[in-house]
Amino acid sequence: MKKILVPIDFSKQSEFASKIANKIAEKSESIIYLLHLIELPSGVIDMTAGSRFSIPESMLYLRKTKEKIVRFKERIFSKDIEVQHIIKLQVPYEGILKYADKLAVDLIVMGSKGHSEFEEILIGSNTEKVVRTSKAPVLVIKKDAEKFKLKDLVFASNFNQDNSIAFEKFLAFAHLFKSKIHLLKINTPDKFESTLEAEAKIKNFISDYKLPKHSINVYCDFSIETGILNFSRNKNADIIALTTHGRSGLSHLFNGSVAKSLSKSALKPMLTFKI
Repeated sequence: MKKILVPIDFSKQSEFASKIANKIAEKSESIIYLLHLIELPSGVIDMTAGSRFSIPESMLYLRKTKEKIVRFKERIFSKDIEVQHIIKLQVPYEGILKYADKLAVDLIVMGSKGHSEFEEILIGSNTEKVVRTSKAPVLVIKKDAEKFKLKDLVFASNFNQDNSIAFEKFLAFAHLFKSKIHLLKINTPDKFESTLEAEAKIKNFISDYKLPKHSINVYCDFSIETGILNFSRNKNADIIALTTHGRSGLSHLFNGSVAKSLSKSALKPMLTFKI
């Protein structure tokens, strides 16, 4: 891992994401690119006669933003980490995808707003659009993680072969941080599979890979999403990794059936890979 992109808007969520990106960069010696995208009123971009905003006013706005980013960098990031910043006038999710491709980043780390419901982490807003379409893995941060570690990672999947490339990227991440991985297949009443069959499917899927310390888990629950959350909470996992086909994001998986009684502390950082 060499390059990490962190979109920031100076919110608490982007600060949380930056702190975790800093910890990852310390381990991987990555360069961090802070990306601040400004959706300004048309008058700022259109510097024609009659505009509400003059060129000097716009330049002052951009200069103040740059100064704010510099202070942000000094406050959040370790001095021995290389941190570069980019300020652009662009729609947020389009800009994130553009610069992720342009810089050929290995990881995007971004915060997500919302309430305590799990579905609001990845459904709607710029975060969902990035998760759905990004070629690079996306690590979504919901809350502050002062004691964030990369010790235990959950990889939740159906373990079909179309997940193989995403799994290879996940393994590279796990190897880098010497993490223990918990391979997880959820069994639900409407798509029931015996434990013997499910375990055999997982073993067949991983047979061609050299895995770090790992466990194979078949977990029964009423739905996939609650199963992933409950298992990850029981394991006190540091990250939950998932795959997405990029068609409709993760809305087919994370929907209103998520148990709202799950506490906010159960919301783990989410690492997503596009299939």
